[in-house]
Amino acid sequence: MTKHATEANFDGLVGPTHNYAGLSFGNVASQANEKRLANPKQAALQGLHKMKSLAALGYRQGVLPPHERPSTDLLRTLGFKGDDAYVIREAARMAPELLSAASSASAMWAANAATVSPSGDTADARVHFTPANLAFNLHRSIEHVTTQRLLGAIFHDERHFAVHPALPGTPVLGDEGAANHTRFCGDYDARGVEFFVYGRRVYGGAAAPVKYPARQTLEASQAIARRHGLSDDAVVYAQQRPDVIDAGVFHNDVIAVGNQQVLFCHAHAFVDQASVYEALREKLARTGVTFEAVEVPDSDVTVADAVGSYLFNSQLLARGDGKQVLIVPQECRENTRVAAYLDRLVESGGPIAEYRVFDLRESMRNGGGPACLRLRVALNEAEIDAVAPGVWMNDALYDTLTAWVERHYRDRLGFDDLADPQLLVEVRTALDELTGLLGIGPVYGFQR
Repeated sequence: MTKHATEANFDGLVGPTHNYAGLSFGNVASQANEKRLANPKQAALQGLHKMKSLAALGYRQGVLPPHERPSTDLLRTLGFKGDDAYVIREAARMAPELLSAASSASAMWAANAATVSPSGDTADARVHFTPANLAFNLHRSIEHVTTQRLLGAIFHDERHFAVHPALPGTPVLGDEGAANHTRFCGDYDARGVEFFVYGRRVYGGAAAPVKYPARQTLEASQAIARRHGLSDDAVVYAQQRPDVIDAGVFHNDVIAVGNQQVLFCHAHAFVDQASVYEALREKLARTGVTFEAVEVPDSDVTVADAVGSYLFNSQLLARGDGKQVLIVPQECRENTRVAAYLDRLVESGGPIAEYRVFDLRESMRNGGGPACLRLRVALNEAEIDAVAPGVWMNDALYDTLTAWVERHYRDRLGFDDLADPQLLVEVRTALDELTGLLGIGPVYGFQR
């Protein structure tokens, strides 16, 4: 599958503190499973299985390491004093909700790690990364510092890559990363059209949801496009429908996914959807590519079905024969309407000719499907060679990481476990070993 240029997927490796704290307001699955016991070991192994399976199919597959959790830096910023063990015990006693936020393994959802613009689109012909500030949620707003370090270690060659800091963490510039960004193109190294989807517009006004927050702003998307050196004729902005945000579509990747010339989306994904299609069609045509929308009618799959099954939180991957394969979670087979639609879809003769099902139950219960777990990075051959080589998934790395998870991860985790200072010792021991296994150097604060 790998050729002159390719789209690599870098999946977040689920961290040892994976738990169900229900921290993400507006994420229906996250809130519904609050306080359930989690299985970090199973979660990590499920994610590794997906990575290995896609690598075995010939796709470029990389690994993004977990973040250090619990974050004692956050707890100290919030006024807790003493050594690490005392800080954790006092936070558990005085402010358990803050300890939950400091312990979240949410960095596993790499679609929120950053927005990425390939070298074919940028003014300086480098791949640009802007880590998401994730300003809406406390537990996620602390991620961008480590994310920037990790991206800087993996994409370290400044001749090919530019890793920016996050945008300022203000609601005006709320940025949730690639979960609200899609790139359309022909060949991956050719010029494409970057599609930014926002939930609200701060300046100038626009309709907004009333039940759940709109996390991505137009202003943040525009700032990233400017920072990455994108031309106006190669960018399209679209607004999510406020009513679908209120139905639990907290990111665009819960209602739409795209790859190359194909957009797969629900009929209720965007405000003025016909105009969105027309803008994409017109700008993509200038690159010599014909845009194709595969729109799912509400009569076949409702928004509630989409949120419950994560049909659109899937990966759309090029097969190499002009067709696409859809990577979906097991929940799509368990919803009878979604399963029936998928069978009709692949029989229709359209651009999506195949789908493959993966069990990602541990991630799904926290509100993250296949698309949440990966950050897409289009790379040419020279850029592939410039990536830190130890992060590419293959059989040997899969075996190594599986053994690492088996050694270091617990198979049960609830809130009482977060209050155990020994958990932080286990996490640091595991991460210190992991950076050596991946060859990325000391990226965590405790290693410095």
